[in-house]
Amino acid sequence: MTKAKSRTSATADDVAVIVVNYNAGEYLISCLEALYALPERPGEIIVVDNASEDGSEAAAKAGFPEVNYIDAGSNTGFAAGNNLGIKATEKPWVALVNPDAFVAENWLRVLLLAIRENPQVSVFSSELIDAKNHAVLDGQGDCYHVSGLMWRRKNGQAVDSPPSRLPFFAPCAASALYLRSAVLDVGGFDEDYFCYIEDVDLGFRLRMAGYLCQHVSAAITYHVGSAITERESDFSIYHGHRNLVWTYFKNMPAGPRWRYMLQHLLMNIVSIVFYTVKGRPGVIFKAKWHAIKGLPAQIRKRKARQHPARPNEAGVDITAAMAKGWLTPYLHRHD
Repeated sequence: MTKAKSRTSATADDVAVIVVNYNAGEYLISCLEALYALPERPGEIIVVDNASEDGSEAAAKAGFPEVNYIDAGSNTGFAAGNNLGIKATEKPWVALVNPDAFVAENWLRVLLLAIRENPQVSVFSSELIDAKNHAVLDGQGDCYHVSGLMWRRKNGQAVDSPPSRLPFFAPCAASALYLRSAVLDVGGFDEDYFCYIEDVDLGFRLRMAGYLCQHVSAAITYHVGSAITERESDFSIYHGHRNLVWTYFKNMPAGPRWRYMLQHLLMNIVSIVFYTVKGRPGVIFKAKWHAIKGLPAQIRKRKARQHPARPNEAGVDITAAMAKGWLTPYLHRHD
């Protein structure tokens, strides 16, 4: 068992990097090459393979035999895959890196410095830069609006653009560092989500449990983004819009939940109208219908995780980290 140690003395050996692979092809090789090029090698690198059929796991094993490979047996999704990796390691810190994300040379060094300088923080977000255009940001973590809508902060903006006016809520798990004990304390990723919004849901639960999150702009990762599932595919629309509803009802404290309920309902109506006009009514209606059908199970999870050892809902002003304003999601989503 790894002995607990002061965060101010955290080293690269205290970090396990987890990569969940599903038919990532050459991206996985590039991801591992970037990790192996780090001057400070992580204590462990774990690849969880979700039954890939493109030969990417075999290619990775041939080129990087020292990696710890875990065969999930089937396509368990991003959430369950990361849970497998988190449970498989005993390192005190876990860094999640997508196979289409390539860390910069100083990435781990900067994150370790952030741990030492901010020992009260348990979650650190990386700066994501577009892998195909290094002058453009892929995002600075995720924003969460009181309506339940979320988006990548400063997505598509120039790297040297002014700082965002919107609050940082949770890291994008394409490249993020978590205190392992904190993740386990709140139950890990919700495997019912499969993928999309699962990182915001985890960040929400971490904040509600009193864990602090921080964005580290100097921790750079180059991210392709939706390299496997594709942006605006039926797959991404379905899981994203179903999981938005679950995240709101499962995590939002009672007071704000009812205070902003009208905005939440309007956000869902706008989404349905938007995708219907774009000729995608089937997938958006399916997403919202399945969200409603799954609500009882999500609400039971909310009740099950509450216990006296953690701050209750009234003890955490979660809305302080949320974006507000009726039109903010539509006017400032790229700020």
